[in-house]
Amino acid sequence: MEKNVEIRLEFTPNPNALKYVLDEHVLLQRGSASFTDRKLAEASPLANRLMSIPGVASCMIGHNFVSVTKTEEGDWEVLDLKTRDALKAHILSGDPAVNPLSLDQAALPKGEETDITRKIREVLDRDIRPAVAMDGGDIVFDRFDDGIVYLYMQGSCAGCPSSTATLKMGIETRLKQAVPEVVEVVSL
Repeated sequence: MEKNVEIRLEFTPNPNALKYVLDEHVLLQRGSASFTDRKLAEASPLANRLMSIPGVASCMIGHNFVSVTKTEEGDWEVLDLKTRDALKAHILSGDPAVNPLSLDQAALPKGEETDITRKIREVLDRDIRPAVAMDGGDIVFDRFDDGIVYLYMQGSCAGCPSSTATLKMGIETRLKQAVPEVVEVVSL
């Protein structure tokens, strides 16, 4: 008997991205994995399936969801069906979503972890990343340098028309409240 795979579609603030929520864990590791081209997708059986669909520009795999961003030429009518089929086929295959040995190291601390960077990461993990994940995205800390926090916006957040507002009015405001040393937040 074939397993039933439940997939719920959620719209995101980014008109070029959709969030597919699954009824089971997709990424077993903490965080997310973002794939912005076919070469990067080779490290992930699931991303490789999704990125082979004509019209898919990028994808991000989270704990129980996948965000798919389309190219300008991509048509959601066609892409939605093909994306659902690829997600179901992947779940039924039993393959891991991402090869654990090839996970992006961006979420790991670079250089020495200071009290300030630890506080920044705590605020991001506790207050910001869960809210951003609700919209099918993720925020990855890169570094703190001379009062500036450098972040990567991934998934539906990358290229979203609302991302600047989210970055400045949401993330920057919250980080400045929690960590007085933060002067500005910049997206890479």
